[in-house]
Amino acid sequence: MMTGTEYIESLRQLKTEIYAFGEKITNFVDHPLFRPHVNAAAVTYDMAHEPEFEDLITVKSHLTGKKISRFTHIHQSREDLVKKIKMLRLIAQRTGTCFQRCVGFDGLNALYTTTYEMDQALGTNYHAHFVKFLKYVQENDLMSAGSMTDPKGDRGLRPSQQADPDMYVCVVKRTDEGIVIRGAKAHQTGIINSHYMIIMPTVALGEADLDYAVACAVPVDAPGVFHIFGRQTNDERRLEGEIDTGNARYAVVGGEALTVLEDVFVPWDKVFMCGENQYAGMLVERFACYHRQNYGACKCGVSDIIIGATTAVAEYNGVARASHIKDKITEMVHLSETLYCCSIACSAEGGKTPSGAYFVNPLLANVLKQNVTRHIYEICRLAHDIAGGFIATLPSEKDFNDAKTGPYLEKYFRGVSDVPTEYRVRMARLVENMTGGTALAESMHGAGSPQAQRVMIIRQSNMEHKKRLAKKLAGIPEQD
Repeated sequence: MMTGTEYIESLRQLKTEIYAFGEKITNFVDHPLFRPHVNAAAVTYDMAHEPEFEDLITVKSHLTGKKISRFTHIHQSREDLVKKIKMLRLIAQRTGTCFQRCVGFDGLNALYTTTYEMDQALGTNYHAHFVKFLKYVQENDLMSAGSMTDPKGDRGLRPSQQADPDMYVCVVKRTDEGIVIRGAKAHQTGIINSHYMIIMPTVALGEADLDYAVACAVPVDAPGVFHIFGRQTNDERRLEGEIDTGNARYAVVGGEALTVLEDVFVPWDKVFMCGENQYAGMLVERFACYHRQNYGACKCGVSDIIIGATTAVAEYNGVARASHIKDKITEMVHLSETLYCCSIACSAEGGKTPSGAYFVNPLLANVLKQNVTRHIYEICRLAHDIAGGFIATLPSEKDFNDAKTGPYLEKYFRGVSDVPTEYRVRMARLVENMTGGTALAESMHGAGSPQAQRVMIIRQSNMEHKKRLAKKLAGIPEQD
C-alpha cells in the first residue's frame, strides 16, 4: 500500500489534462486550487499505515490474501459494510471534507456483483475482465473515480432520443482490440487526482439505447480525456491566503470536474459491459445504494467538526452557557447521529449477492440519503443561528494584516477577552466555509437527487405486504 507521499508522487507521473479559470494547468499537484483535494485523498493513504486504524482501513483481499486498502476491497460480510461506515466517519473527522475515494470504491463493488450475475445469465466474460483489473487496482493501491453521471441534455428524453448523442457516454466503434467511447461525465468528485475512472451508465436503458450500455476502466490521462474543473464556493480564497479558506489544508468540498471523452479507446480487458442494456439498471441501482450508504458516515464526520466549531464560536462569543444555545447544539448532535444510525442500519441489514459479495439494504440506504438532504441543511442552519451574522461579513485576511485596518479589526472582532481575535476569526471562517454553497449542494444532489431516492423508497417499500397486514387486522379477506 502507498503512503500519502507516495500517492502524491504517483500523481506527478500522470499526464492529466486539466483546465481551470480559462487556463491549462501544467502542475496541478502543487497548484493551490487543487492541492487541498490532493491532501485530503492522501490522508486515506497515510491513515492506512497508522496501527490504531489498521482494522478499519486495511483488510485482507479475498482475491489474493494480501493486505490491502479497504478502499479497493469487495465487501465479504455485513461486518465489512459496517466497518466501511466507521472508516468513512473517522477519515471525515480528520479532514473535515470529502476525501474522494468513496465513489470509485462503490463503483468497484457495484461492478463486481453486476458483472458476475451478467456472466452467469448471458455467458459473457466481463467478470473475469473486472477481477483482473481489480487485482491490478489492489496491488498498486490505485484511486478510482466513479464516473456515473452523464450531462443528460434534455431530461425528458432517453439517451438515444437526444438531439446531441454525446449527452450520454456511448460506444461509437467496436474493433477486435476494444471499443471507442465518446461523451462526458459530469460532477466528477476527485477525478483530478485519481488514477482511473470507472465508467458506468447513469440510467436504466432500453433496447434503443444499446450503445449507451457501457462500463469500463479508463486512465484519467488517457488520450482523448481532459477535465474542466468546476467552480466552488470561495475557491479563489485559496489563491489569496490561509485563514479565509476555513480549511486551508483540505478544502471543504471534493473537487469536482466535467470530464470530456473525445473518442477514447478502451481495450476489451478493461470493458465490463458493452450493449447488455438489461443490466444497466441493476448496475445503477447497486452503485447508488452503496454510495447512499456512505452519507451517514462521511457527512456525520464532517458534522462532528461543524458542531465542534459552532460550539467553540459560541464559547468565543460568550453565549455557550445559554439554555437555548445548548438546546440547539443538542439538536445538531441528534440530527447527525440519526444519519449515522441509518448508515449502520443499512449496512447491518445488508445481504449476500450471488457473487458472494455483500450488498446494503437498499430501502434503508435510500431512506438515509433522503434524510441527509434535510438534516444537513438543518445542522448548517443551526450553526449559522448560533455563530452569528459576523461569519458572513468578516473582512478579508489581508485587511487583518494591514497596518491601518488590522488593529481596528483586532479590537472590534474580539469576543470574550481571553480568546485571541484570530482564533475567533479562524473558527468563524471554518463554520462559514463548511456550511454554505457547494458543500450544501453536494449534500442535496450527491449520490442522486432527492426524487431518485423517493422513487427507490416506494419501489423497495413492499407495499403489497403492508396492505396484506392491514387487511388481516381489519378482517378483510385476502382476495379482496
